[in-house]
Amino acid sequence: MSDIKVNEEENKKSLNFIETIVEKDLAEGKNSGRIQTRFPPEPNGYLHIGHAKAICLDFGIAQKYGGICKLRFDDTNPVKEDVEYVDSIMEDIQWLGFQWDEVVYASDYFQQLYDFAVTLIKQGKAYVDEQSAEVIAQQKGTPTQPGTESPFRNRPVEESLDLFERMNKGEFPEGSMILRAKIDMVSSNMHFRDPIMYRIITQHPHHRTGTTWKVYPMYDFAHGQSDYFEGVTHSLCTLEFEVHRPLYDYFIDLLQTKDNYRPRQIEFNRLNLTYTVMSKRKLLQLVKEGRVKGWDDPRMPTLCGYRRRGFTPQAIRNFIDKIGYTKYDGIIDVALLEYAVREDLNATAPRVSAVIDPVKLIITNYPEGEVEMMEAVNNPEDPSAGSHEIAFTRELYIERDDFMEDAPKKFFRMTPGKEVRLKSAYIVMCTGVKKNAAGEIEEIYAEYDPNTKSGMSNSDRKVKGTLHWVSVEHSLPAEVRLYDRLFGVENPSEEKEKDFLELLNPDSLTVLTNCRVEKELAKAKPYDHFQFQRIGYFNLDPDSQNGKLIFNRTVPLKDTWNKVKDK
Repeated sequence: MSDIKVNEEENKKSLNFIETIVEKDLAEGKNSGRIQTRFPPEPNGYLHIGHAKAICLDFGIAQKYGGICKLRFDDTNPVKEDVEYVDSIMEDIQWLGFQWDEVVYASDYFQQLYDFAVTLIKQGKAYVDEQSAEVIAQQKGTPTQPGTESPFRNRPVEESLDLFERMNKGEFPEGSMILRAKIDMVSSNMHFRDPIMYRIITQHPHHRTGTTWKVYPMYDFAHGQSDYFEGVTHSLCTLEFEVHRPLYDYFIDLLQTKDNYRPRQIEFNRLNLTYTVMSKRKLLQLVKEGRVKGWDDPRMPTLCGYRRRGFTPQAIRNFIDKIGYTKYDGIIDVALLEYAVREDLNATAPRVSAVIDPVKLIITNYPEGEVEMMEAVNNPEDPSAGSHEIAFTRELYIERDDFMEDAPKKFFRMTPGKEVRLKSAYIVMCTGVKKNAAGEIEEIYAEYDPNTKSGMSNSDRKVKGTLHWVSVEHSLPAEVRLYDRLFGVENPSEEKEKDFLELLNPDSLTVLTNCRVEKELAKAKPYDHFQFQRIGYFNLDPDSQNGKLIFNRTVPLKDTWNKVKDK
């Protein structure tokens, strides 16, 4: 165990069950003491938060134990795959903070997989079947009823070899023939009932091999063998693959030639979040039907969506570290993910002033035309972050809901006759309002106390309310997008009686176009993070161009959703 590279901090933490297995294998000298993992996405969609859990495990195990982790695209179905997905997957992994040792593809092994299939046919362990998918499904039986054999199960080896070769030459239409493993049609494990190994695909060129191949391996046939060809020692999968493991081991038994090497499949619980769906099919439907604005819509659980919304890689890794890895499926409250984001941004995000629903505040006794630069602390959690200046003038904007004309006793914001502090500036007292014909407040009037400037030695008078503000003249217009849960029910996957589209939250996006932000934000670059004081955490959206500022709310300052839900 002395050669295991584990730092002191990691040693202090209890091992998860996968780390326990890995350390035991190392202690026993399995696979010559090597550790090799792989992250094997199918390039048929964008990565989501569930994939992030697998990424952290696959790459994390390799890092912790001095091994290697390869990125392997399981590109065995050209019907659904695209280079766009390959590129996005690479970008997301690197954004999370990981780097692969090598990029490989299941298609790298197409010839080896094909040759192995031919060997199995020659050994009488595979055959070509010409039945329809519907008939084959019926013949498989049920978990409590045995399957029935295909009439093609015992066709001569030479005939299956000839047909399989001609299948790959494109002589037969899609769906007319398949290659099946010949195992056990009465096995209690449904996956052993002569599973499909190859199918014909001729209408869709492969993104790497073009039209070279006309037959493509099924995932269950390609997955384990690709692990073996690569030298993977620990093949980490989610729990739904547990029932597939005996088939994984069966094919490895037929393929194995090296006595001291064998990949081992280990399953862990997948990540399920409240108010979220993880199905690639459903996420793709949301995109194609325009229910969201693309894969990177900030309401999507995709990594690119979270990135656009302002989630940080560190926050996601911290969240995954908190929830851990077990052998039991469950559902995690999305509020825990949002808490991890809030916790990370609280320590790193600069504080700035922004007013998202502005109403004008006029300080009537402040000199007209005067501009006073106030010092605003960038981050009270990080003294090294320093400060910046914000302009204070006679006319300001404050939040409309920070004023109430007839306020209850415990309303500690602005109301006539009561004092509040304008953050980083002065104490002011409301003296009146101006309303339009409809009775709506257009302007609020107040007077300031010049002896209460923040930071002055004699500014020790305390008031209960502190409001944020921006100068009318020295602020910038901005659009603010407020995001909420994409679904209105806690577990949309369990609502079997309804189409999941009926469960969408109609208030998942609110766009505010009349916002004002301090001039400091003119320096912001896309994806920069900020705390809008008293409102929440935001980042600059990449749609911001030509001086137009667009901000996405990442998370509120507090978990307001659960408070509303509980009422």
